[in-house]
Amino acid sequence: MRLKLEPSPDHIKEEKIYREMGLSDEEFAQVEKILGRLPNYTETGLFSVMWSEHCSYKNSKPVLKKFPITGERVLQGPGEGAGIVDIGDGQAVVFKIESHNHPSAIEPYQGAATGVGGIIRDVFSMGARPVALLNSLRFGELESPRVKYLFEEVVAGIAGYGNCIGIPTVGGEIQFDGAYDGNPLVNAMCVGLIDHKDIKKGQAHGVGNTVMYAGAKTGRDGIHGATFASEELNEQSEEKRPAVQVGDPFMEKLLLEACLELVKSDALVGIQDMGAAGLTSSSAEMASKAGSGIEMNLDLVPQRETGMTPYEMMLSESQERMLIVVKKGREQEISDLFEKYGLEAVAIGKVTDDNMLRLTHKDELVAEVPADALAEDAPVYYKPSREPEYFREFQNMENEIPKVEDPEAALVSLLKQPTIASKEWVYSQYDHMVRTNTVVAPGSDAAVIRIRGTKKGLAMTTDCNSRYLYLDPETGGKIAVAEAARNIVCSGGEPLAVTDCLNFGNPEKPEIFWQLEKAADGMSGACRTLSTPVIGGNVSLYNETNGTAVYPTPVIGMVGLVHDLDHATTQQFKAAGDLIYMIGETKAEFGGSELQKIVHGSIFGKAPSIDLENETKCQKQILKVIQNGLVASAHDVSEGGVAVALAECLMDAEGLGAEVELHGDVVAALFSESQSRFILSVKAEHQKEFERMAEASLIGRVTAEPELNIMVGGSKAVGLKVAELKKAWKGAIPCLLN
Repeated sequence: MRLKLEPSPDHIKEEKIYREMGLSDEEFAQVEKILGRLPNYTETGLFSVMWSEHCSYKNSKPVLKKFPITGERVLQGPGEGAGIVDIGDGQAVVFKIESHNHPSAIEPYQGAATGVGGIIRDVFSMGARPVALLNSLRFGELESPRVKYLFEEVVAGIAGYGNCIGIPTVGGEIQFDGAYDGNPLVNAMCVGLIDHKDIKKGQAHGVGNTVMYAGAKTGRDGIHGATFASEELNEQSEEKRPAVQVGDPFMEKLLLEACLELVKSDALVGIQDMGAAGLTSSSAEMASKAGSGIEMNLDLVPQRETGMTPYEMMLSESQERMLIVVKKGREQEISDLFEKYGLEAVAIGKVTDDNMLRLTHKDELVAEVPADALAEDAPVYYKPSREPEYFREFQNMENEIPKVEDPEAALVSLLKQPTIASKEWVYSQYDHMVRTNTVVAPGSDAAVIRIRGTKKGLAMTTDCNSRYLYLDPETGGKIAVAEAARNIVCSGGEPLAVTDCLNFGNPEKPEIFWQLEKAADGMSGACRTLSTPVIGGNVSLYNETNGTAVYPTPVIGMVGLVHDLDHATTQQFKAAGDLIYMIGETKAEFGGSELQKIVHGSIFGKAPSIDLENETKCQKQILKVIQNGLVASAHDVSEGGVAVALAECLMDAEGLGAEVELHGDVVAALFSESQSRFILSVKAEHQKEFERMAEASLIGRVTAEPELNIMVGGSKAVGLKVAELKKAWKGAIPCLLN
């Protein structure tokens, strides 16, 4: 048993102990003013986690206000565990993305696994059954043993948790760049289904109702995890290892099933997952949202370690725990329900009418704080913003076409780049067929799952090209949203809404805050034009190692509705004789491109331009021709340009090849990364009708010889066997890891 004497309120102030917890001098003074007295050690801890960037968004709130958050289908926007969008027939889709970057940098397996566990709880705490997982990952170049270790362990952690709990991991994206060497990004997304009548919120209504604790016991893991997530990584970060939680997917599976049974009970008033800041955030937020208070006796909290202090219990981020509010007098039936699943559910407090969060321990009052002060009244900072010099320099550059002597060698080299190469090594570790609803598995533009009992499906994706965002955050922000929508549309889905994870460096640096602001401008502009409101997400700042920030990486998670699963479309070519069309215009745009990186070893210049009105028009046309049954395959042109997109259309097209004729400069025609472009294949008998409905250029046809032949301006630029392309593409990541 460990008993430590906690410093007195005077000592906390005099020795500035609050600074170690993450509070500034001004913030501590504000706490003192709110309470009308000095806070004790536990109360200082409550404020420090709730006022961390991770919980309060104190640095990013002004930026988040830019996003459109309403729409005719939006049933729940930001502010709850996850957002909810109507999909007709009394059903809705629930989804959210969150980061677990810092824990994954220190302890990659558990960091990634608990990231998955936490996002699943966010979804089932709304009353929804999780049906799919996705992720978005960033690592340094696969050259050093450290980066290889992080990559292998993060993938293993995601697989370990998702496979054990029995939710298919159906999609995601991975990019590799030196900018992430010290600070990998691990973003996890969960998608769930719910009937409108079952939607629950995390609110503590009804004075006298009982507050219950359900799930795993509380330990000392994850204490101050929210604060740890709100500071830069450095040499001392290894010492934060205790701040990383440990997950148990089998316990979570039981908790999930118990909670889904619980939401059908009229005894339930409110439910919230104990995520970042654990018992503190769940209790303070549930009370604040309901305009009520909560009183808890911490002696009643199930504990797996002896001698835990109130501070440790309130700040622990032990996994697989939920806080629930139930009608007074119905506690026993709730305990019995959880006991059926081998879980504990115990009454630890009650709802009060005085808006206070009040905690007792060993018959003593150990904390008494206004719930709103913790959940709502964190200071909001309007950080200084300054355009970086590099941006002006890049904007003044001409669009330079990289020199390529041998286009065939360049194509093979591009297919070997880990960002472009096959991710089969990764997704073969994920169970993507569990529950047997997966219609389009990982490897195409978006994943598609069926909605049982209907002809409908859900398409889902995660996207972000962070190099474009580094060169030009506003344009890159637009492209990230457009790219996600392209992937949904190419899969036969109508884009519905966005959840985002804003991964940036230290917002206290004016150049970094400028990146955040500009990226939000671009994203919100694209969300408005494409009618995809932002229904929730997460901000992850301070992604820096020893003062060097990652590229700005606002990951877009998007879900779309496939109105009829007959419309579900994949990227591979289907039959010899099919016609190949391209939609969109190619310009000489290489800033931030894969080719630029290969040729120069760095990125510079202007990001590719994007016209959102044109993007919307193209997407609507494509969705229409797909829904009219005129399209055999659809794929958007992204990293590596048209040559790479054509090669990708052949990777799983058994025994097929393609003959294509392009025009213009050879290097631009093959490898430019101009936006709003698509490759579609169409059966010959649909040619007339397709051309009537879509503004597309016929560029070639699918052949029975497994070769990719590309002519540019009448001369042969590429003539390669598909087997050779496949070998380069499929073997790249396993080869780098060995």
